[in-house]
Amino acid sequence: MAALTATLARGWRRSTGRSPLQVVISPGLQLHLSRTAMPATQQDFENAMNQVKLLKEDPGNEVKLKLYALYKQATEGPCHVPKPAIFDMINKAKWEAWNALGSLPKDTARQNYVDLVSSLGSPSESSGHVKPAADRSQAGYETLLVTSEDGITKITLNRPTKKNAISTQMYQEIMLALEAAGKDDSAITIVTGNGDYYSSGNDLNNFADVHPSEAEEKSKSAAILLREFVGHFIDFPKPLIAVVNGPAVGITVTLLGLFDLVYASDKATFHTPFSHLGQCPEGCSSYIFPKIMGSVKATEMLVFGKKLTAREACAQGLVNEVFPDSTFQKEVWARLKAYSKLPPNAMRISKQVIRNREKEKLHAVNLEECNILQERWQSEECRNAIMNFLSKRTKL
Repeated sequence: MAALTATLARGWRRSTGRSPLQVVISPGLQLHLSRTAMPATQQDFENAMNQVKLLKEDPGNEVKLKLYALYKQATEGPCHVPKPAIFDMINKAKWEAWNALGSLPKDTARQNYVDLVSSLGSPSESSGHVKPAADRSQAGYETLLVTSEDGITKITLNRPTKKNAISTQMYQEIMLALEAAGKDDSAITIVTGNGDYYSSGNDLNNFADVHPSEAEEKSKSAAILLREFVGHFIDFPKPLIAVVNGPAVGITVTLLGLFDLVYASDKATFHTPFSHLGQCPEGCSSYIFPKIMGSVKATEMLVFGKKLTAREACAQGLVNEVFPDSTFQKEVWARLKAYSKLPPNAMRISKQVIRNREKEKLHAVNLEECNILQERWQSEECRNAIMNFLSKRTKL
């Protein structure tokens, strides 16, 4: 993501007081402030912040970064925090946007924030009406399709040519999508895959081309990202349902223990080849899977990499129900639409009652797993296993 730039065009003509103060935040967006205009008050600033929360359509990542940067500059002044690690893409982009504002005064940043929000229009403006939910989708994602309709927010993993492998960018976008879904007015949230696969797990290119001198830093950053990612599933406040349309591998299997319902096509399979890649379980599976299926079956899957069919996964308690692939979508979505009509607050509260006793434990397990993985990723055994896998795949 290109760094955002900010410059001030100076040169007041004091005699007339008419020359504009122009703040160029990006090549495509200019804000104009006249000298005679009253500066934005704190109340104007707070009103603008409230207006952002009421926007009916996502303004896009570029605008959101600008709003974030101006907010930080207006409230804290110039950027004063260290630059995030390379894998921390979202915070890195935020840091670059804020840092690009340089020494822009707080009051100017506050005025620019207010003007930028005003340029977006009020929640009830634009064409004079609000688009129906069926026509709205959450924009700004490159690896996901996110829609909200009839009380259901649907997050679709959308890298079908890569078997929906989870890239670093997809990790970040899934977290953003979950944050938005947790706050929107839908009753339930669905995660599924586009194409033949639910997901082939981690994109191993995430681990490629890492120089030994960078291994420690990148492993640490990756572990922080993974811990935050899994934490979003642990803390998700609404019913979260996996619609497993095809094979699932690695992290997308282990996370299923954090979902509230899991429906699968009979074409789905479930595979956790951690030992084959010199790694170990994640997604709290080291704790949840033995509880679900017993320690022997969990060990067979997590340590020895046994691939389960959908029927086996259902028999062992990882999946709620399996449907014939020919009727999978029809049958599952009929149920989901019925669930979405249930009182949403009652469902939230019920999930909270069921899950709250385990949250502290799950976060502790997540931290432990990520710390162990951080060590694994730096090991020669893990590096060799991943490179051997990538080499074999290249030859296919």
